[in-house]
Formats: sequence, C-alpha cells, structure tokens
Amino acid sequence: MPLTRFIILSLLLLLTACAKPVDDVIRFGLSRLPVTLDPRFATDAASSRINRLLYERLVDFDASSQPVASLARWSVESPTTYRFTLGEKGRVFSNSDRLTAHDVKATYEFILNKDNASPHRISLINIEAINVIDDDTIDFILAKPDVLFPGRLLIGILPERLMRESHAFNRSPVGSGEFVIVSWQGDSSLRLRRQSDDQRLEFVAVPDPTVRVLKLLRGEIDMLQNDLPPEMVRYLEQDKGVVVTKRAGSNFAYLGFNTEDELAGQHLVRKAIAHALDRQSIITHVLGDAARPANAMLPPKHWAGNSSLIAYEYDPELARTLLKQAGFGSDKPLCIIYKTSSDPFRLRLATIIQQQLADVGITVELRSYDWGTFYGDIKAGRFQMYSLMWVGIKLPDIFRYVFHSSAIPPNGANRGRFVDSEVDRMIETAESRSSLSEQANDYRQLQAYLLQRLPYVPLWYEDHVFVARTSVAGYQVAADGNYDGLKTVAYQQ
Repeated sequence: MPLTRFIILSLLLLLTACAKPVDDVIRFGLSRLPVTLDPRFATDAASSRINRLLYERLVDFDASSQPVASLARWSVESPTTYRFTLGEKGRVFSNSDRLTAHDVKATYEFILNKDNASPHRISLINIEAINVIDDDTIDFILAKPDVLFPGRLLIGILPERLMRESHAFNRSPVGSGEFVIVSWQGDSSLRLRRQSDDQRLEFVAVPDPTVRVLKLLRGEIDMLQNDLPPEMVRYLEQDKGVVVTKRAGSNFAYLGFNTEDELAGQHLVRKAIAHALDRQSIITHVLGDAARPANAMLPPKHWAGNSSLIAYEYDPELARTLLKQAGFGSDKPLCIIYKTSSDPFRLRLATIIQQQLADVGITVELRSYDWGTFYGDIKAGRFQMYSLMWVGIKLPDIFRYVFHSSAIPPNGANRGRFVDSEVDRMIETAESRSSLSEQANDYRQLQAYLLQRLPYVPLWYEDHVFVARTSVAGYQVAADGNYDGLKTVAYQQ
C-alpha cells in the first residue's frame, strides 16, 4: 500500500475510532494474548514473557547469557548435587502464602511427572531427586553431572497448596512476581497490577498491525513491540508523538518440517527449499534490514555459537536440480502445504516465501489460522511445513528440547518428529562434558551437522522494535524481547 494512501486511510479510520480511555492504565498492544499463564506448560512467546512478570524463578540470566541468582543462590556440593538457598526477594505469593522450598519441590516434581505432560520435562529429566533441607534450602540431586544445570531452573514457582487443589493457574495465575492479575477478558485484553506502586497495565490484543498502529496514534494504546511492517516503522519514526527504539535481537525465525511426511521428510526437498529462498532480499525489502541472516538457532556471538557455518546460497538452478534428483519436475510437480498464523505480517512473509518456492517449481498451498489453532496444529504434528520463531534462547540445552528423539511432544518440542541417532549421540556427548569450553565445541559441531540435515531451514534473527507514545517513559528493550521493561515504565510527569 502506498504510504500516502496508508496515511489517508489512517485518518479516515481515526475519525471512527473509539475515544482514548480516560484512566491511569498503561496499555500495551500485542498481536495476540498468551496461551496460558501456567509456567509449567507455557511455550509460546507471549505466555513466557508475561509469566516472567507474574512468577519468580530460582535462576535468571545476565546480559551475557550467564546464569545468576534470582530467588535463590546456589552452591555445588558435589558434581551431582546443587544446593539452592532462597533469599528474601519474591518470597510472598499473590494470595499471601509464603514461598518456601516445599513450593519449589512441588513445582519441579509436577513437571518431572510424565503423566502431567509438561513440555519442559525433557530439559529437566537429569534430576534424580529433590530434597528439602528446610523452608529456605533445597537440594537437587542429578543422575549425572551437568555444568549447565543452574541455568535450567527457569520455571516460575507455584504454591504447593494450590497445586494440590488443582488450581487453574492457566487463567488465574498465583505467583510471587512483581505483577498480579486483575482481569482477563477473553481474547481481547489482560490486565495486571504492579505491586510496587499499584500501576495498572493492560495487554490489548490487536491482531492487525495497521489497526494496532492506528490505536497507538489515537492514544487507545500507549506502546507496542515488534510485529510491525517496515513501512509502518518508518512512518512512526516521523511522528513526533511517538518514540521508536530498536535493538538487535536473537530471536530465531525458521521454516520447520514434518520429517515423517513423505514429501517434507525428504532431505533433498528440504535442501531444495533452502536454496530456493532469497533470504537477504526478504530482509532488505520486507524486513527493512531489521534482521540478520541465521544459520543456526544460536547466534554466532553466543558462547556456544558457530560463526564458521556456511549458509545455503540463493541458487534457484541448484534448487531445481535437487528437486529433479528427488523425482519432481513438470510432469510430477512438488506440492506442499505451508501453515502459518493469520497475523497479517507473518502471512505476508509466507506469501513471499510461497512465490520464491514457486519460482523453482514448488507449488505451495498457504493455510493461515488464528494463533490458537495454528499453534495447536504445530504441537500435534499436523503440518508439512510451517514458520515460527524461537525467542529468548539462552542455553544450548535447547537442542535436546527441539531435536532429540526423546523430545517428541508432549515430552518436548521436537514438533517435526526428527529422529537422527547421530544428533542424539552428539547432544548426549555434549551434555556429558565437564567444562563449558568442551561443550561449546561439541555444540558447534552439532549445529554444523543440523545445518546439513535441515530439520529446520534457518531464516534470520529479527531485531526488536519498540514504539511508545511520548507520554510514557522508562521502558528498556531487552535483547531477547522480554517485557521486563514494564517493571519500570511510567507516565511522564
């Protein structure tokens, strides 16, 4: 859409827009609300980011992705015993119960119980026992040494008493974080209260990015982050009523495949798709250069990242050759179904990918769904090809969670049903190492092998774009895109 037309339509829509709310609530526009506010089951980005505000966890990460104490500090009693001692911060749940080591034990034992089907169990199965020493002290006993173990304890702690009562945390969260829930209005809005000063915050679901921007300019929402077409970002940068902040991100966008499918499961097909994609053209012309090409889940600057990976070059002729080798051509065209969310910008990206694949002879049928339906299909393995993004990756244990054969849902996030004995072996070897430098070398080799096998076709790491009205300030954009800046955001005096 030409920019002038966009502005004219914007003005027309503004004439019919609702009036700006008159209250002290700070409103944050999102493309979609969280799926669940139970951290034992949360895997989508919105859920994970908002749960960080509602629940405290034993461990967090600093700016260099190294684990640091949050609820508790830890000591290594032996190679397989980690002792955690709770501090005073974050020790009171929103229902006034005091958080103790018994709550920690109950939270993690729930996840470890395979009957509960927590998707986080796969990253914690090395825990052999959890022993409460006293209300402030708890020991985790491991089956084998794991130098990364403290960084795995990122699940928000829930109250044991309510877990015994089967409380519905997914809609009525009870945590010890800096925010508490006020109300959740279906799929439209979620309201929280900041406990330090009673500041109200409302997450407003506005799936269409154009409407989201219009609501921002009208004053119906105060801020938004990401999921904006580049032309809208450029337009907002010229508006004196808002401030645009950008930060290089580490969120990993990719194409995923069902490797059990007779078409998407063929390595030659996935390799052809990798060579058929002109990623740099999409980054330049669609993402507005607000992204960097990716070759692996971990960015090259991560301590276990691999900066020497050789990307799949855009080579349409080679893609056609690979398809011919796989038995496809004009007499037998390859037809594949590509699932994506109904978010307009994600659908636009999918349409461009559809066209690039069509240029090499691959017929792509696009199917877009609301987020809940789409995400449900992906977790259930009802797809041939899809696109998604991993956010907030800190530890290389993500490879077990995503690619190990034991991590097929509901035991993990191996949604493509990828089974490779060499990948399993490489993951297990890396996990057995006693030093981070040895692990880093193993994980670099693993990423090189995954790039050859292509369970995912890596796309890019997207930057973060935060836009706020000048009436609010104090929000810091996080490198992983979390919403921790809401702990300090406030109206300008």
